[in-house]
Amino acid sequence: MNIEQARFNMIEQQLRPAGVCAQEVLDLFTVVRREHFVPSALANLAFADIEIPLPCGENMLTPLCEARILQAVAVKSHENVLEIGTGSGYMAALLAHRARHVQTVEIEPALKELAEKNLADYGVVNVEVVLGDGAQGWGDAADSYDIIVISGALPALPQSFLKQVKIGGRVAAFIGSAPLMAATLVTRVSGSTYETVTLFDTCVKPLRQAEHSPLFRL
Repeated sequence: MNIEQARFNMIEQQLRPAGVCAQEVLDLFTVVRREHFVPSALANLAFADIEIPLPCGENMLTPLCEARILQAVAVKSHENVLEIGTGSGYMAALLAHRARHVQTVEIEPALKELAEKNLADYGVVNVEVVLGDGAQGWGDAADSYDIIVISGALPALPQSFLKQVKIGGRVAAFIGSAPLMAATLVTRVSGSTYETVTLFDTCVKPLRQAEHSPLFRL
């Protein structure tokens, strides 16, 4: 496989035609090389428009899904990011290339270890991978993060995530149940006010323990 041609095709035939127009987002998929975060046995699928299987029954999001989320949250260089659901570490690496710091939470020990190795091998130094259940948020402090990206589906958004994002901060989440979910962006505009935008329809794997969360109906 011609890797560079496949990468070019992914950007020009999948991402750009679907409305991913922010050049800084498109550039991420050249700079942060997806093939380094895909299981070696599936390397030939690194640029395909599919969810790639990972250990523990999990999946990588499709490149288009990743790109749309990145475009929506519009990470700035001074911002701190929380990700729930680390997987192979690829989304964390994409976020980290734009952010000041990323903390990513993974419930599966084997995936935590895999992500840490992938990130270290790729030279990513501003990501902390922690083991835990982040389905109800992470930590107790309010106003902790500029951006929260939840890389798994939730039936509705737990209140705790809304409290943990700063004013002006954004929460990107997949809300709903199979077969139809909505990628959703929630922006905190004041201490008690939030704006919600539906980005696109999709269907992704549910986040572990999501059904036990106290829910906020959008």
